Amino acid sequence: MRRTTVVALAAVLLIPGLGAAQDASRAVAGGGITAAGWAGKIDANEAGAGRTLNDSKLAMEGSALHVITGPAVNYWNPSNKAAGDYTVKATFKEAQFMGLNNHPHPYGIFIGGNDLGTDNQSLLYCAAYGNGVFIVRGFGPAPFRLNGGRGEPNEAVNKAAGVGQPVTQEIAVSVRGDKVECAINGKVVGSYAKADVVGEGKLKSTDGTWGIRFAHNTEGVVSGLTMTKP
Repeated sequence: MRRTTVVALAAVLLIPGLGAAQDASRAVAGGGITAAGWAGKIDANEAGAGRTLNDSKLAMEGSALHVITGPAVNYWNPSNKAAGDYTVKATFKEAQFMGLNNHPHPYGIFIGGNDLGTDNQSLLYCAAYGNGVFIVRGFGPAPFRLNGGRGEPNEAVNKAAGVGQPVTQEIAVSVRGDKVECAINGKVVGSYAKADVVGEGKLKSTDGTWGIRFAHNTEGVVSGLTMTKP
């Protein structure tokens, strides 16, 4: 009976938002942005709770970006803009799954950033959890969702072998004609009509700045962050 209870509890803890109580955002020692040319903004609810951008950390490690949060945050370089058809992709490595939190938290790519750094910003992101789940969300400027109440599982999303184990995801977001698509580890996991992505309360446009998104209390290294045109 005890083993059954433990297994059941472990399963619950691997479902985003279930199991242990929501962990409060912490402050990262030595936080702030040291990656040259980069900017960021934490979520409005994080700022309302008294957190600041300096409570999360973005640093360059060679050609990679090392992120440690603190509050949930979007990071971008203002020179990274895209218009028309394009793909933004990167590899995200979480060296220790759930290393800073008590349940899985996501990280990924955002596109269509406009009015970034203001209370009127809009953007769309696709992010992966290290337990095989992905989410597609945005700010317009209020949060909006495009898939599942708490995301949805997909076999393309890699799963860590266990808490504290490494997991890597290759994430790409593409704009192609009238479609916006998210691919994880080479497979399209979400495809949406541009008409469902752009409009009142959602994106101002799929043209805009692109960058990365990390949930609170999460650490990862981002490599190969690039934008390509077809």
